[in-house]
Amino acid sequence: MDSGNLNISMDRSTSWIPQPTEDGSFTFFSETFGETFHSTEGARAEAFVKFAKATDLPEKAARDRLYLLDVCYGLGYNTAAALETVWAVNPDCQVQLYGLEWDATVPQGAIVPPLLQSWSPDVQTVLKSLAENHICQTERLQAQLLIGDARQTIDQVIQSGFTADAIFFDPFSPRRCPQLWTVEFFRQVVRCLVQDGKLATYSRSACVRSAMLEAGLTIGTIPMSSDPHPTHEWSQGTIAAWTGTALQTLTQMEQEHLRTRAAIPYRDPTLTDSAEVILARHQEEQKTCNRESTSSWRRRWRIT
Repeated sequence: MDSGNLNISMDRSTSWIPQPTEDGSFTFFSETFGETFHSTEGARAEAFVKFAKATDLPEKAARDRLYLLDVCYGLGYNTAAALETVWAVNPDCQVQLYGLEWDATVPQGAIVPPLLQSWSPDVQTVLKSLAENHICQTERLQAQLLIGDARQTIDQVIQSGFTADAIFFDPFSPRRCPQLWTVEFFRQVVRCLVQDGKLATYSRSACVRSAMLEAGLTIGTIPMSSDPHPTHEWSQGTIAAWTGTALQTLTQMEQEHLRTRAAIPYRDPTLTDSAEVILARHQEEQKTCNRESTSSWRRRWRIT
């Protein structure tokens, strides 16, 4: 995960310290956001399950060509997992990819051992090229990494006419990075989604799902991979697509979550507001709404 322009001082660290996750892969910790870039349960596994698999890449890999958009490229894991998945099925598949990233030092920090060792040699080459040159062109890949505020760099993708079969949406959490979870930013991003494409995110937040709905998408859940699981872990994330695409239906509990105060979406009318302004606007809108409180919903569903 990473952010767009936050109108605050960014880490801009040139020395990222790898932190191990439970599946043996590594992530970084952002001092600015107080969060790791990936789930501590497994950074590599998260990229495959919540992004590559969730957007149907194993099935879509049979196509001659695929188009991918990686919003908040970070360490490059979602891109790497996507390429590993596609080329394992169809080594001849031509891939065109855009990545959006704010801090160029993050992908640069991710191309040193042991972070690269879990990827195939071809994918390691891609990650190195994107980190060092922000571009990678091979016989089967055309990829470009756009550095800057994602709320502005998305315009470059839109103006190019690029549309994606899969969009990986992976900013820091909504409360930490509300700028990239607004209705307005989703509206920009989904302009790059083909009719049968899918957008995947790790977030199951009601405010995120409401923003996707306001942007014109339908939504589904990424169900938990095993049972039983804690009541507060009801989903692994969210899939969004245009109407008519088959998705995993939200549970009754998740549907009711969208009618609570937690489902008031973040807004950024000019796509330039700071986190503080967006959060303050969101709080005021929650105060004046007459929706059920989130705590009441949690008690009703015995979520601890």
